[in-house]
Amino acid sequence: MKNNQRKLAAQLHRLPWKQVPVLHVQTGRGHGREERRLVQVVSVNGLLFPHAAQVLRIQRKRRRLGTKRWSTETVDAVTDLTADQAGAEEITTWARQHWTVENTVHWCRDVTFREDHCQVRTGNAPALLAAIRDLVRGALHAAGYANIATARRGHTDPQRTLALYRID
Repeated sequence: MKNNQRKLAAQLHRLPWKQVPVLHVQTGRGHGREERRLVQVVSVNGLLFPHAAQVLRIQRKRRRLGTKRWSTETVDAVTDLTADQAGAEEITTWARQHWTVENTVHWCRDVTFREDHCQVRTGNAPALLAAIRDLVRGALHAAGYANIATARRGHTDPQRTLALYRID
């Protein structure tokens, strides 16, 4: 949940987080930093988010290895799954996996393909262009390219591009 939904954000901030116990803790090291995630979950009813059943608060504490200063970031997430359907650990795992998609797909579409700058907005054209971008991204990935931006620059020659799609 982002703070661009002010009324919903205010509702979530007013929840009794100080009384909600930490239900799950994840720790990890990687990319030159140490991270701790403290997870609280509260069941809800009547939020400004349709069908909301639980709100998850994740407090991320990070520090660069070799330093003492920790930075803290708190995020809230809303789900329609009840406590019986998904617990704190399971929802936390899903929240982490979301960033895998965000970093591999959405970032590529937003930055490499400049999708947010596209001014095509009528009819089916936006969906069609998104599908074409995904096709190109997928083809380059399947061809073994880890860096899609570099791969795009390397496929400006029409013959090389046709060969990528096995079109002779």
